[in-house]
This record gives sequence, structure tokens and C-alpha cells, in this order.
Amino acid sequence: MARGVRGTWSWCGALLLAGALAGGVSGCGPGVPPAPGGSPSSVGAPAVPSATTEPGTPAADPQPGEVLVEVVVNGGFAGVRNRLVVHYDGSWTSRSGTKPPRTGRQTPAEAAELRAALEDPAYALVPERPTGSPIADGFQYYVTYRHRLVVAGDGERPPALQRVFAALPEGGPPTSP
Repeated sequence: MARGVRGTWSWCGALLLAGALAGGVSGCGPGVPPAPGGSPSSVGAPAVPSATTEPGTPAADPQPGEVLVEVVVNGGFAGVRNRLVVHYDGSWTSRSGTKPPRTGRQTPAEAAELRAALEDPAYALVPERPTGSPIADGFQYYVTYRHRLVVAGDGERPPALQRVFAALPEGGPPTSP
């Protein structure tokens, strides 16, 4: 009997591999009926993304509403969860807890400084995860720029990350409750 089960699993594995290579799905496995109405390859292939630009990365001329950077701050003694979103045009929105959102706009020079800090090659070298021990009642900072998430805590801010924080609206990440 073991030989028959092994043979069945090998056959199902071969069908799964063939189905995956063909872009389809296989109905092998205990209690899984074959796909109704056709062979595994009759299942539609997933849509292929357009080759223009990667989602979330700016085109040559970003639109005013496109997000440049998002900063989320968690923790602290009061247990905050705040969010700051800055757009390419310098407009920004900050949300702190249940308070109404604050909005504003950076000057062109401030927006250029923030973009320069984010595009600095040194920022690309900032570790994506905290490397040290967390500080009790400290903040955790989640910075997302062009699909790259950098997580840092209080006490571990490399100069390139500190430069980004200094260029944010309202003097830095939103830490007040």
C-alpha cells in the first residue's frame, strides 16, 4: 500500500509542477476534485503588470497627490500610533490618535531637502530593522519610501535617518499623543 500512495503522490506532484509551469492549477490531493469544465491549463493566467513604472515609484513628473514618504510612530509612554504622509508636492497630513488630522505644505526648499535626504545614497544603507536593544517606553519609527521600509527605535538613528527626520514637516516624526 505504501508503494501505491507514494506513486499517487509522485503523480500528483508531477501534475502540480506541470500545472504550475503552464500557469494553471491542479486538482490533486485528498478531497480536492479536479477543476470543473476543463484541464488545469484552462484556468486564466494572472494579469501581467504594465511595464511603464513600478507601482508606487514616481514617474518622471510625479503627480501632486503621489506619496513621497510615510512615517508611522508607535510606542512611547502614552502608547501612541501616529502617521505622517508627505506628498511629492510638499503637502502633508499628520494623524495622531483620534484627533482630527493636521495638514500643511512644505515650502519648495523644504520639500527639496526632504527629497534629497531620502535620495541620499547613505539613506539606502540604513538598516531595515533595528539592530540594538529596544528602549523601554521608546518609540518605533516605520519609514516607507519607494517600497522600502526602514524600522528604527529611539537611540538608533544613523545620521542619514536623522537627516530624513530633520527634514520632515513640523520638525520630525509625530510623537505627541
